Amino acid sequence: MKLLIALLVVSAQLASALWPLPESYTNGTTVLWLKRDVRITYTGPDQSASPPSYGNNQGWQSSPQIVRFAIQRTYQTIFSEGYVPWKFNPRNSNFEPSVEGQTFINSVTLKQTAPDPPNVLKPLAGEVDESYKLSLTESGEATITAATSIGISRGLTTFTQLFYKHTKGGVYTKLAPVEIKDAPKFAHRGLNMDVSRNYFQLADIRRMIDNLAYSKFNRLHLHVIDSQSWPLEVPALPDLAAKGAYGSSMTYSPNDIEQLQNYAALQGVQMYLEIDLPGHVASIHWSQPELIAAYDKQPDWNIYSNEPPSGSIKLNSSKTYDFLGTLWDDLLPRMTTYSAYFHTGGDEVNIQTYNFDDTVNTNDTAILQPLMQKLIDFNHDAVRARGLVPIVWEEMLLVWNLTLGEDVIVQTWQTSTNVAATVASGHKALAGDYNFWYLDCGQGQWLDFYPGASSTQYYPYNDYCYPRHNWRVMYAYDPLEGVPEDQQHLVLGGEVHIWAEQTDPANIDRMVWPRACAAAEVLWSGAKDSEGQNRSQIVASPRLSDMRERLVARGTMAEPIQMPFCLMEGEKCAL
Repeated sequence: MKLLIALLVVSAQLASALWPLPESYTNGTTVLWLKRDVRITYTGPDQSASPPSYGNNQGWQSSPQIVRFAIQRTYQTIFSEGYVPWKFNPRNSNFEPSVEGQTFINSVTLKQTAPDPPNVLKPLAGEVDESYKLSLTESGEATITAATSIGISRGLTTFTQLFYKHTKGGVYTKLAPVEIKDAPKFAHRGLNMDVSRNYFQLADIRRMIDNLAYSKFNRLHLHVIDSQSWPLEVPALPDLAAKGAYGSSMTYSPNDIEQLQNYAALQGVQMYLEIDLPGHVASIHWSQPELIAAYDKQPDWNIYSNEPPSGSIKLNSSKTYDFLGTLWDDLLPRMTTYSAYFHTGGDEVNIQTYNFDDTVNTNDTAILQPLMQKLIDFNHDAVRARGLVPIVWEEMLLVWNLTLGEDVIVQTWQTSTNVAATVASGHKALAGDYNFWYLDCGQGQWLDFYPGASSTQYYPYNDYCYPRHNWRVMYAYDPLEGVPEDQQHLVLGGEVHIWAEQTDPANIDRMVWPRACAAAEVLWSGAKDSEGQNRSQIVASPRLSDMRERLVARGTMAEPIQMPFCLMEGEKCAL
């Protein structure tokens, strides 16, 4: 019997745990099993192929790379990275289906109804259709239909979330028949990862990409350099990384970046880079000190920057433009294979540094503003010349009042009202209010304080964005808050942020996951339910807990949402 998913009633058993929530979803209670040798067929506008055996690509060489990758990942997720859902059932209950008289899914059919666009690996927001339909009949026929290979990939991700491991072996679903129709609310759904303040191995970034794709994010914004280190290798400027990285083994080569971008693109995640000019590039000083003003002013560095070391690139130096010309000529052409965007930064520019810039010798914004305009125009012309779309932080528009091209995307972070202010100016916006979507908040200060300051001004040592933003706070954020309906189309989506002052490979997983999933559902499913209300935490909590278990099974040290008692006992932990 087919049952409509109950959105207002939570039972002790996990009725349905899909994350993010599909646009429409019905399911039943029939048990079906899945074998490794299940017959999979894929048909596209110009492709057809025989089903592969597990772990073997033979027979699929004519199918799109994205679909091949998605099928391989589906096998791995279902058969090697599943889990037994004991936490979601009453203690000592016989929650597992009988292994006797099993009915198996006999076919999985993937139908792509249109050719992929040429830019499928590097689309602009909204240019690739990510929608899909998923059907699973009681008799064991599964079908995923989509217009693009990315839609097929998203449907296969949902398909994996229907299944659980059995303690006696095998995998099953209790939810047949299933009917799903799904599409994202926002076209840009991303995470901004700082890999400059701390260094992350390629494996850490690949794991982040895997989890982003599994949560249906589609952007990874790599904040690849900052004032503390320059780990990005630029062959035309070899000393940048050789002298500016923390160590010789802590750099990213052009091949590293290309491989990461390719790995992400095959999962429908576009990875793009940020060079945060002019205020977050003091690490250039290690190789070219003549380019940086007010470098590492001590002891009162806080007068000149938000973090040590202070330093901004000089605004009116011909050497600055020579440097940037060389940088862009080397870096940008290598970005065009897998990126449609390039982020040129622009946040937290401290005007006091320019008192020490011998090319301007002033902090007068009337003098600095046209020089900032010239710098941004130069950078954005270089970005556009390579066919990329520029992204800037909100200060370039809302603080410096620069004239930005119509193509420029403005990334907001300080307040939700700045999203409305950005789109009111006619620009496309990315949301990500730090009061909701900064994942690193609430860790306390990473700075040290002298005894006098410690006992007065700074105790109890909260960081600037405390408290820690739990998943419920993140889930409550609406990127469209305060934006008039006729301007909401300009809000492309948003990003969550993980800065790395206190984040490194040892804690990156728990700092990001599963809290980032809350933002993933807001961006995919929308912040409001069909009644226009914030989505119910009571309904979301067990689904997010299930998602957490799936992330852990995939090798991610994600934090728990609730203790098992709450998951076993339904609403007993609700107020």
